[in-house]
Parts: sequence; structure tokens; C-alpha cells
Amino acid sequence: MTDITRVPTLEGDKTFPVHIARPEGTPRGAIIVIQEIFGVNEGIRRKIEQWAELGYLGVAPEVFWRQAEGIDLNPDDPQEFQQGVGYMMKHDFDACIRDVEAVIHWIRRDQGVQKVGLVGFCMGGRIAYLAATRTDIDASVGYYGVGLDQLLNESHAIARPLLLHVPTADGFVPPEAQKTMHEGLADNRHVTIYDYEGLDHGFADTFGARRNDEGANLADKRTEEFFAEHVG
Repeated sequence: MTDITRVPTLEGDKTFPVHIARPEGTPRGAIIVIQEIFGVNEGIRRKIEQWAELGYLGVAPEVFWRQAEGIDLNPDDPQEFQQGVGYMMKHDFDACIRDVEAVIHWIRRDQGVQKVGLVGFCMGGRIAYLAATRTDIDASVGYYGVGLDQLLNESHAIARPLLLHVPTADGFVPPEAQKTMHEGLADNRHVTIYDYEGLDHGFADTFGARRNDEGANLADKRTEEFFAEHVG
């Protein structure tokens, strides 16, 4: 069961919606889940519930809030898929990272949870990388992040653990981009990259046509172990 609250921006002039799933008892840490281009849909809400079941405070901000609130799209519906692409094309990633930082501050200050991890999917995987370079998040995980090969100029700022899940048959991240990313991050001791041979974008979706059970279960197990080590 998830609730919705509102978190102030860093500037304090506006608030935006954040979905929350609370564990029983004191949280062992907090995990921020960053959506794909489909908003905080049923799959993302289920992911924060799963983190709560593992003892974490699960938090999913609506990162498209500047365009619209309450976006909830189905990736298996072609029309809704294109709606998501439209939102992503207009998305301000720099403002989004400031919102992520605002959520980190809110968790630590207002919720009293000091250790915070972040996991993002697709567009959220890109945001996970940027969170690792631009915020003081304790640990980040990106699933099939898009465009990371174009952000390697920020890699020197990665000072906390970052885990990346990379499907080798990702239709949105061609082999040359994967190669550039691997080479650009190879010398950073904070970065761990796992390749998933033959899998495509979206393989770790909570459910739906894109999900690959074997790959998703393996990646999720690695993510759980990663956060257990670095968040709580």
C-alpha cells in the first residue's frame, strides 16, 4: 500500500508529489525509485512496496510533475508508449536532479532516515547516473540507462558506489554506445557494470511483455545485495 505526500523543491517555492511505501518498524534505510518514461505507474508503485517489504522506506517521486501530475502509463500500449516519449523529450534533467536532491534532503531531514539509495529504470537509469555524479546519495543503481556514453565527462565526480545493469541487445542503447560507456567507466573503482547477454530494454519491468524473469530476478538480486551492503 502506497501513500502520496508532497515534498518542497530545493528553492522551497513549490512542492511536488512523492509516492511512499513504509516498512514495519524503523527503516533500515531509504530507496528512491525513479520511474521510466511512463510515470509512477503500477509497476513503479509495486517496486517501492517491495523495498518496504525488505525493511526500507520506499520513495517514488513523480519526476514529470512540471509537465503534469499523476502520469500513469502502460508501456505495452503503443499510444501510451508514445505519450511517455513525448514527456521524456520535454523533460528537464537538470531540474530533475535538483528535485532528486530535494527528496534526499527530505528523507534525511523530515523522515529521519540518513542512508539513502536510488534505483532508476530507463530514463531513471540516466537519472541514477546523474545522481551519482551530482548529489551525495549513498549508492545508486541504474537499469538500462539511456545516453550514459554522452555523460562520461561527469564520471570523475562519482565518489559513491554505482551499479549499472546493461542488456546487450538494448534497442535504445546501441553496441557502440555500450562500448564507449564500458571504456569510459572501466577505471572508476566506484562503478560496477553487469551485462545481460541477449536481453533488451525493459527486461526488469515489474510485469508486462518486456519482462524477462530470469534476467530480472538476477539483476534484482544483485541490486538487493548492493543496497544491503551500502545502504543498510
